[in-house]
Amino acid sequence: MFIPSFDVTDPSQSALKTTIGYLGSVILENANIDTIKSLIQETGSTLYWAKADNVDQAVQLWDAGVYKVIFSVDTYSTAIANDNLNGIPEERIAVQGSLNSLSHLTQQQQPSSFILEAPVGDALTTEAVHQFAKTVRTQLLAEGGERRVIVNGGSDSLVTLDAIAKLNAVNLDVVVSAAHLTAEEEEQGKINVGQAYLASAKTDRADGLFTTMVVDERNTALGLVYSSVKSVAESLKTGQGVYQSRNRGLWYKGATSGATQSLVRIDYDCDGDALRFIVKQHGTGFCHLNTRTCFGADTGLGALQTTLQSRKENAPAGSYTARLFNDAKLLRAKIMEEAEELCDATEKDEVAWEAADLIYFALTKCVSSGVSLEDIEKNLDKKARKVTRRPGNAKPKWSEQSEKKEEEPKKAAVQEEEQPKKEEGRIEMMTYDINDISAEKRSELLLRPIIDSSEIINRVTPIMKDVRERGDAALVDLTAKFDRVQLDCPTLKAPFDEKLMQLDPETKVAIDQAYDNIFKFHDAQMDRDTLTVETMPGVVCTRFARPIERVGLYVPGGTAVLPSTTLMLGIPAKVAGCSEIVIATPPRPDGSVVPEVLYVAHKVGASHVLLAGGAQAVAAMAYGTQTVPKVDKICGPGNQYVTAAKMVAQNDTSCLVSIDMPAGPSEVLVIADKTSNPAYTASDLLSQAEHGVDSQVVLVAVDLSDDELRAIEDQVHIQATRLPRVDIVRQSIPKSYTLKVKTLDEAVAFSNDYAPEHLILHNDNPEDLLPKIMHAGSVFVGPYSPESCGDYASGTNHTLPTYGYSRMYSGVNTLTFVKHITSQQLTADGLNRLGDTVMRLAEIEGLEAHRNAVAIRVADIRK
Repeated sequence: MFIPSFDVTDPSQSALKTTIGYLGSVILENANIDTIKSLIQETGSTLYWAKADNVDQAVQLWDAGVYKVIFSVDTYSTAIANDNLNGIPEERIAVQGSLNSLSHLTQQQQPSSFILEAPVGDALTTEAVHQFAKTVRTQLLAEGGERRVIVNGGSDSLVTLDAIAKLNAVNLDVVVSAAHLTAEEEEQGKINVGQAYLASAKTDRADGLFTTMVVDERNTALGLVYSSVKSVAESLKTGQGVYQSRNRGLWYKGATSGATQSLVRIDYDCDGDALRFIVKQHGTGFCHLNTRTCFGADTGLGALQTTLQSRKENAPAGSYTARLFNDAKLLRAKIMEEAEELCDATEKDEVAWEAADLIYFALTKCVSSGVSLEDIEKNLDKKARKVTRRPGNAKPKWSEQSEKKEEEPKKAAVQEEEQPKKEEGRIEMMTYDINDISAEKRSELLLRPIIDSSEIINRVTPIMKDVRERGDAALVDLTAKFDRVQLDCPTLKAPFDEKLMQLDPETKVAIDQAYDNIFKFHDAQMDRDTLTVETMPGVVCTRFARPIERVGLYVPGGTAVLPSTTLMLGIPAKVAGCSEIVIATPPRPDGSVVPEVLYVAHKVGASHVLLAGGAQAVAAMAYGTQTVPKVDKICGPGNQYVTAAKMVAQNDTSCLVSIDMPAGPSEVLVIADKTSNPAYTASDLLSQAEHGVDSQVVLVAVDLSDDELRAIEDQVHIQATRLPRVDIVRQSIPKSYTLKVKTLDEAVAFSNDYAPEHLILHNDNPEDLLPKIMHAGSVFVGPYSPESCGDYASGTNHTLPTYGYSRMYSGVNTLTFVKHITSQQLTADGLNRLGDTVMRLAEIEGLEAHRNAVAIRVADIRK
């Protein structure tokens, strides 16, 4: 290919400044630092090359935004000898000299580009030049990419299209002065820029067209088109997206639709047989379907930017986004708030969540100021060109705050040693009195945090689509991406290797006892008898249960070990008689399954264990892959991505899969009166508070004095400070609350309205309250029935409805894994007795075929 050189002091070349800028690499002649900065500001390009007489000047050029600095051989060799180029990437350096001087550079000293000072004719005919170019091209850059040898015969050297093509054939690029180029179709003594650019390109198409990928400034593919020498020349001349239609000739994109394109840059692919047009897309988008791309609508940051830009112009009055655009103080406060929350986040999902929030508000700030993602990326490119770096220290007001945060726990530790009785910040719940709050406040206390699932669904949908289309390959890739585990095969198939489920005797006994209790309780739930009812003489109706044949059980994993969830899901599926049980659980860092989980999978008769988590695991079970059987129902708890994926799968009619229930954060409501044990009550509250920072914990205190309530609060603080997960409790407990009521009836009424996942009764004669409990996932009755027993081994199931869904959902049970079929059988006498009723109702509804199916039989009976 050719590289244009541009003399910034030659007025006759200024007309080509924009045109050759579209080609990417341009060698600047007679340019100083100020000129270069001005040119970069004007064109936005950071791909310029410029010459430097020494390393200090080179550093100034790089920091100004120059992509590649050109040294003489002597200057470069001296800089290498003095270690003055340490840390400078080799792709940022070119060296210019004679063949002899360039050939003497050692392999360790080689730059990315060699500019050979030689007449074009000599370069075409000298075998030594060809061999040098071939050798250089085979030595790839350390960070990837090809080294180049470029022939520069000087500004007076005339280069032809034929010479450009022939030089390219022997691995040589060539410098062409802008003085010898033109954007016009023909100009005496000059060659067209577009023709020169495509002189090195290749195509195997019979029509001579070049396959062209059109992308936006952020490299998002907009669509696939074709180019010709004429269309490329026209595009470079006009600065627009111009392509070659195979039917209509030159195609000026957007000429009729208004969805025009401003050209940013043109380049080849690595083989020189495909072009890439980088454009700024205007209007509704590239596609004739009025989408931004021919591959569907934007997602991610691009979609967010489009939405915010639209909202800036047309946000509904009173909307939150409109408020952000109109209230600079609010927007500033939200950016600061989200930045702090991101800094404080530790878990992977939490960091991703908080980063997304911060990006939303930061991009809102940008859009409000007319700044686009493309503007941000241009600035990132400019900063990446710099080779000198600031120390990177935070400003004093931030570094002092950070130091203070670090010092506080250290100081507290010292104080704890010196004054053991002195407490840190007290861990306690908010307190309300039912007699002092309004009806509105009572309703507010019943609410859980609002979850906007639309964003999460947008994130899990492409993951599920990938698994559906690529199967196991997608599972392997996604597990490597999200879990950082490289798997050869994403599934284990029964029978499982006994070596993978070796347990210590104590653990095995504990699991076996839990298994027996859970099995016994769930076996008793099985509906094995056929229900038979004779609704009238000669009319017998029946209902009988049949197992759901194929079920998928999601067992959360990561750093946790959850055999309990495997038991709670696998046992009722086994009791129900499901013929295929697939268990999905994330792999451990070494790619294995938690042995406790695999042992339970073996006991419940699972056919497969899928080593995957998140949306990809749900998709694999919902759609099936090469090694994962498709299931009919998916059950089990998980994070917000798992929940969203289950909902997406259930709503996909082509998938034909059901789920157990929606899910939210874990929650408990404890009713405690004067007979309650403060330590027991506090321990039950904390058993849920440690699940996560969003856990929902409620204490309904029945006629407790201040001292009695204080005793519970003291126990909450004391026990919490001893927990390994105290950092989580410090966040969940202050968001939780105590509600003071006078009577048990008031307590039960509030509990029924709240509809908790877990309800714990710490009151006198607690079993007497059970008939009044209308809504709860599971109830724990009395001081010796901690919620932990239900979680692990008493026999009831711990997969329960949260978020108030206990109003209409049951927890997982044996009937979760069966469906009921009804039948009816009528005798002739029965049909005779019922026939007139059926025929009349069919007539009313206008369904004659229904009426006729009875009529022809009744007619025979009544003959």
